[in-house]
Amino acid sequence: MRLRTLYILSGCLLILTSACRKEDKGRHSDGMPMTISSFIPARGGAGTSVLITGSNFTTDTAAIDVTINGKQLIITAASSTQIMAVVPKRCGTGKLVVKIGNDTIASTDLYNYIYTRVVSTFAGNGTAGFANGPGKDAMFNFNGTEWYRSMGLAVDNDGNVFVADPGNHCIRKITADGMVSTLAGNQLAEGHADGKGSAARFKLPYGVTTDPQGNVYSVDPINYDIRKITPDGNATTIGWGTQSPWSIAFNVSDGQLYYTGSNSPGNIYALAADGSSKAVVSNLNSPAGIGFDRQGNLYAVISSDHTVMRFAAGTWEASVIAGMKGVPGFVNGPGADARFNLPWGMATDADGNILVAGNGTWNGATGHPDQSIRIISANSWNVAVYAGGGTAGYTDGIGEAAAFSAPGGVAVSKNGVVYVLDKNNNRIRRIISE
Repeated sequence: MRLRTLYILSGCLLILTSACRKEDKGRHSDGMPMTISSFIPARGGAGTSVLITGSNFTTDTAAIDVTINGKQLIITAASSTQIMAVVPKRCGTGKLVVKIGNDTIASTDLYNYIYTRVVSTFAGNGTAGFANGPGKDAMFNFNGTEWYRSMGLAVDNDGNVFVADPGNHCIRKITADGMVSTLAGNQLAEGHADGKGSAARFKLPYGVTTDPQGNVYSVDPINYDIRKITPDGNATTIGWGTQSPWSIAFNVSDGQLYYTGSNSPGNIYALAADGSSKAVVSNLNSPAGIGFDRQGNLYAVISSDHTVMRFAAGTWEASVIAGMKGVPGFVNGPGADARFNLPWGMATDADGNILVAGNGTWNGATGHPDQSIRIISANSWNVAVYAGGGTAGYTDGIGEAAAFSAPGGVAVSKNGVVYVLDKNNNRIRRIISE
């Protein structure tokens, strides 16, 4: 009896009661329905053993294929009614799919994959001010005036991070090893002037992006300008916003820049080579961060609607992929069930996943219910917390144990390293996933 109790509690072996019945031959009946009635546990990380219960399976483990988002699980044991499978690394949240022969069945519920994501401080000492130098000795000014709302964060192909620093009226550069310098602008002199390095003048830089050649582009809602900054820091005005520009993104599929006017109604514009602007999407309720996937589909945070939208490449056909218009909240789950509350910056990774910075309040409110970075999985649009949570603070740690205070900007490198503009902490945070 004691041995049986231990067997049940361990959860590591199959419950094979049904396999002992004479009528159960342990064979899969081709062409007959399979079912998945349940699986446990419902969430876990790499190496988690999941027990899948259903019908018309097989004892032949070599004949069973179980996947999550196309990534194969290792089968360790099976009967006609149960399968034990081990979750692989980085499979993401998705349905369990069992395939035996030509027959396939998917679970109704999602398996919630828990990544190991380590949040650390990349640059900034926590005080609003100005200083270049090694990461944690450097200073930024993201909240020296409470209404600063920069979402400006971008990463080039060499791993350099670029930051729109509104309180210092400049664009900062952080090398991959954490050394902070000023790319263009002068913390002692604001305004509008093209030029190289400290000869350039910015007023309120809020958004940055990069192109494949390593050029940086910035927008300034006070100056109304779009600037190109070469890798050696030479800043040139290449266009003027039709609406006051707040964010900017580069579309690698067509080689064009796009920017938003965060008005209501606000538009998303394509910037032509001659500096002219054309609205590709109109009448949005305070659009904020924008980004593109490799296919050229456009994604936008619609801050005052509390949603994230997708606009199809070529046609710009619109759809809401996460959140509900006019219904704020902090809820994870399938896109239609998820809730956002004044989301702000966003970025897309190499796999088409979307990262969203949760706190777009005008003053970086510490009482805001979303102090997190969330991830929207490509195509399934499932929403989950990437790091942080619902409480403002400053804590380096793993996943939801970490804390941000008014995360407003987010960027991701080609290798999947995520960076966060942490407004009230005046820091750039780094998230390294397994």
